[in-house]
Amino acid sequence: MFGQLGFGEILMIMVVILLLFGAKRIPEVAASFGKGIKEFKKNINDVTHEVTTPARTDTLRAEAPRPIENAPVADDHPEPRRLIQ
Repeated sequence: MFGQLGFGEILMIMVVILLLFGAKRIPEVAASFGKGIKEFKKNINDVTHEVTTPARTDTLRAEAPRPIENAPVADDHPEPRRLIQ
């Protein structure tokens, strides 16, 4: 029933679009629709590339932690009180 669109159905849809948007706006709407599809495909390809490409280990290598100047020493803090004995 809804599996295929025939020539009559496509022609009717085109007439409705022409009535809704007018002859001058149809190229603008089609261009913006095409740009949207292009941007969507670009984003899908970027995400696919990020997911399928293995992470580079040389950029993710962890550096040795540097000592922080004036960092509190463990002796500076009192022993916490125990609530349950």
